[in-house]
Amino acid sequence: MLTHIVVWKYRSDVDMATRDEHVTQLRLLSSLIPEIESFNVGFDTLHLARSYDTGLVAVFRDCAALDAYTIHPQHIAVADFGRIISAHVASVDFESE
Repeated sequence: MLTHIVVWKYRSDVDMATRDEHVTQLRLLSSLIPEIESFNVGFDTLHLARSYDTGLVAVFRDCAALDAYTIHPQHIAVADFGRIISAHVASVDFESE
């Protein structure tokens, strides 16, 4: 299994409606991309100085499944939207059980 984590720090001028739309679009991916084994996304609840605004954790069976997700047109559209509204985006991918 492969775990894929992404976090977004939105630009300060991005309103809550746009942030909600981003999370809504992200949540739709799990119903559109069959290679996703599990998928969770949500807003940060602690609001610490080090916190990012939104986080995503997705699990894939292997690198081929993650690659299929990465090039899926719906993922590309949502990823582009997230980059446009963010000051910073970070990710990590690691093997998991």
